[in-house]
Amino acid sequence: MSTPHKPPFRADHVGSLLRPDSVAEARKKFYTDTPTISAEELSAIEDAAIADVIQMQEDAGLQVATDGELRRYFWHYDFMGMLDGFDMETRGEGVQFEGVKLPPLYPTIKGKLDFPDNHPMLDHFRFVAAKAKVTPKISIPGPSCCHFRTSPEDILPEEYKDMDVLFADLAATYKKAVAKFYEAGCRYLQMDDIYFAYLCDPKQREEKAAAGQDPDMLLKKYAWMMNEAIRDRPDDMVIGMHMCRGNFQSTYAASGGYDPAAEAIFSTGVDIFFMEYDSDRAGGLEPLRLLPKGKQRVMAGFVTTKTPGLESVDELKRKFDEASQYVDMDQLGLAPQCGFSSTEHGNKITMDDQRRKLDLVVKTAEEIWGEA
Repeated sequence: MSTPHKPPFRADHVGSLLRPDSVAEARKKFYTDTPTISAEELSAIEDAAIADVIQMQEDAGLQVATDGELRRYFWHYDFMGMLDGFDMETRGEGVQFEGVKLPPLYPTIKGKLDFPDNHPMLDHFRFVAAKAKVTPKISIPGPSCCHFRTSPEDILPEEYKDMDVLFADLAATYKKAVAKFYEAGCRYLQMDDIYFAYLCDPKQREEKAAAGQDPDMLLKKYAWMMNEAIRDRPDDMVIGMHMCRGNFQSTYAASGGYDPAAEAIFSTGVDIFFMEYDSDRAGGLEPLRLLPKGKQRVMAGFVTTKTPGLESVDELKRKFDEASQYVDMDQLGLAPQCGFSSTEHGNKITMDDQRRKLDLVVKTAEEIWGEA
């Protein structure tokens, strides 16, 4: 598939966008014990809304477009539940964020892990590719999500009690996913591997240690899985990786600078790193010094998606001046710190706020680098 532009870009975004009312209402009518619309009607409504958000991204001047994850409930659980061997179960209480809990949905590994040839998100990508005039991108959860978010007691196959066997099968599953997305025409695939950032949080590290898992070992294993999954990708396929500290209705789950994870992060072989940097919870910019010199790029997440207040171009320029003390400006770009709607619930901002944030990202990139 030929596309008019090739990543990395100077202006980009993580992927998810606020759900329009049409989609929110249709999903309520369909995802109920007694649906009042058909699957075909829901799909048609989603299709129309996705066409609109693709146009919105192009109108903002972005050189990349996603489907906004409008067909998803969660940024990660939908994809994971569509893998062979995974099931999603509803029970008990949800994961605790700052002041709010997620819906009580839990991933459970019940069988041999694999990426199915008919994974629905392959068609999700194809739809964007058919509609977009700019580079189509899809974001999926990275391999670490499948381990970090699955409790040990919910990993049922006996062979997966051996963590090395589990990690090897996760890596193989994602290697197949990379190949299948490439076959579908995808040349820009983003994996949201946010748990590198979680494992910089002392509380998160303590929880893993209490469960008998060395957090530093996990960082190395997570980096190995990502590297193994993407190392055989074709030369014309670009891989991005997003990291943040949680994003649910403008709240968060973790805090801590990238220092404990930076070496592992930059050893993954990923082409583009989307790194949350919109608050003090992300720590300082010093870890950027570990980015290898070359063509890899950090999309600095200086623009927040959690609150409506608009950053100024001058403020962002000052942050890039600081970042340039640790990494060459040619290896930097700008993106919001996370998605605008990591779940269908959305962050506490408006559609207009979202558009102003995307406009700002493009404008700032053009002023700094002369291009978006």
